[in-house]
Amino acid sequence: MASSPWRNKRTRLVIRWVCVLLVSTAVVGAIGFFALRPKDPYAAMLVDKQVEGLTNRLVREAPSKTTLRFAEEASVRGLQFRHFPDRRASLLPEDMGSGLAWGDYDGDGAPDLYAVNFQHSILRRPGDAPAGRCQLFRNLGGRFIPVGEAGRVAISLYGMGAAWADLDNDGFNDLYVTAYGDNRLFLNNLDGTFTDITTEAGVNDTRFSSSAVWADYDRDGDLDLYVCNYVEFRYSPQDLGRTASQYGEEIPFTINPSVYPPQPNALFRNDGSGRFEEVAAQAGVDNPQGKSLAAAWFDFDNDGWLDLYVANDISANAVYRNRGDGSFEDIGAISLAADYRGAMGLAVGDLDNDFDLDMVVTHWLAQENACFINMVSKGFQDETGKLVVFFMDQSDRYGIDQVSIRMVGWATSFADFDNDGDLDLWVVNGDTLQDPSSPHLLRRQHLHLFEHRPPEGFFPVTDSACPALREPFVGRGGAHADFDGDGRVDLAVLPHGETLKLLHNTSQAGSWLRVRLLDEIGNRSGIGARIVVRCGDHEQMRQLGCQGPYLSQNEQVVHFGLGKSNGPAIVEVVWPDGAKTAVEPQDLNKTLLLRHLLSTPGGAAERRSTASPDQD
Repeated sequence: MASSPWRNKRTRLVIRWVCVLLVSTAVVGAIGFFALRPKDPYAAMLVDKQVEGLTNRLVREAPSKTTLRFAEEASVRGLQFRHFPDRRASLLPEDMGSGLAWGDYDGDGAPDLYAVNFQHSILRRPGDAPAGRCQLFRNLGGRFIPVGEAGRVAISLYGMGAAWADLDNDGFNDLYVTAYGDNRLFLNNLDGTFTDITTEAGVNDTRFSSSAVWADYDRDGDLDLYVCNYVEFRYSPQDLGRTASQYGEEIPFTINPSVYPPQPNALFRNDGSGRFEEVAAQAGVDNPQGKSLAAAWFDFDNDGWLDLYVANDISANAVYRNRGDGSFEDIGAISLAADYRGAMGLAVGDLDNDFDLDMVVTHWLAQENACFINMVSKGFQDETGKLVVFFMDQSDRYGIDQVSIRMVGWATSFADFDNDGDLDLWVVNGDTLQDPSSPHLLRRQHLHLFEHRPPEGFFPVTDSACPALREPFVGRGGAHADFDGDGRVDLAVLPHGETLKLLHNTSQAGSWLRVRLLDEIGNRSGIGARIVVRCGDHEQMRQLGCQGPYLSQNEQVVHFGLGKSNGPAIVEVVWPDGAKTAVEPQDLNKTLLLRHLLSTPGGAAERRSTASPDQD
């Protein structure tokens, strides 16, 4: 059989890339590493003895000193919340959540927090006690109060994730909640309450949903919604005593995602009138073979259109390139980033400061977290002159491979915790395997805080940075925000079956600048805009709203650490419609509010790409 044109093209591209990459010592090291690994990596992960040789040398010891410091302050700050107040019954939906989302719902500039709950075991009838409820916490200057029933979002459901967005461009965030069962969309009434508009808006989804992410993928000025769906879980009492093999390990049948078929994802396109149309298959992003857990919208080819990456469990990840006409091209194979592993969470950011966006993908046991470095800035082209989009996994070079081999990674993101201008990394870990001595409990693992020290990469500093994290827990959701406005990024984590944790950043940190956007021309929050800050020796790029932590959402404000710089600074914004704004703030250590305005001089409407450097 003659080879297809696709195979010929792909072969030529791979040969070209390999010729370039053979000069990299990281590749040589990786080849040696995989050659020395045991044939059964899962079995190697379970034993306690160390593997001698190159594998050992790839393990990074925690540095003797770190600038990162965190204090666990959930209770004293008013965040009293317990997840899943019931006894788990070894059923997959019970073990997968839940998440939390930072968002300013009342318009006071301070991020509020929504925590999702799984009401009780699915073996109980709806409404049975105990019934765990989701909770909205209002931020009052760094202390929180529960809004409770008054806000109308303290709902009971089999909750998974949440995501805030101003879907109607009225200046106030609305809320979408995913679940095993009925997802819910709540419209902000601007008076501290919300109204359930799921049916009227056309965003009904009754499948086993996980993460949800908002973006204006078609650049029509309003936010669209992508919803990840996981598997078609079917409960049968006869399945409770069965086991099934997952990566060579026999585990209960009912917590093994391998035995359940995948469900396609949904893309709800906002028509601007308060209604959405489901267009995932039409756009080419339904990912019907993927068991999807997280997704991130980000422009990975720098063409001004938001692309889409989907993290799939026990199936190949999906890499979709935006064609700019409402449809997407599946470039998974040639991107070199469509791994077939157990993928959960996504961190997205310009890790190496070369003005393209890189990724960390968290994985299941013995599969190592991936660090995909974007090669777009290198300018590789195919024979037609088209820019080739591909990533290289450099997890060994950055030091996140061996430290993650015994972990199950979930929510993750980049954040500059010490404001030195380099993106640090956090990863929430928690096992999916049961405690052999107490099968109703899942095995606990440690959260990872990584300090970034270029050019060496990441170093684990959890124990020294936060004594409270020396005790492991079953991690799932997590998201970061500067909740007290002190210029240091904090972290909230929601363990499975335990109480919420708030890690208050008390690090000795450098100068900083935070950028909040107000777009009167496109989507109100400016989601998808690219922001560049130049200050002293620092030149950094971020994209607003691009990260995809598992079931969770970070604060939608862009944070820049500037080290020892005192200014002056230049801030440049490329808005979602392509317009550009540049300002020179007078001071650092401020939150800068930039506006993209629509004015009507002389009665004729025109666009005006200016900025008002109002400082909060």
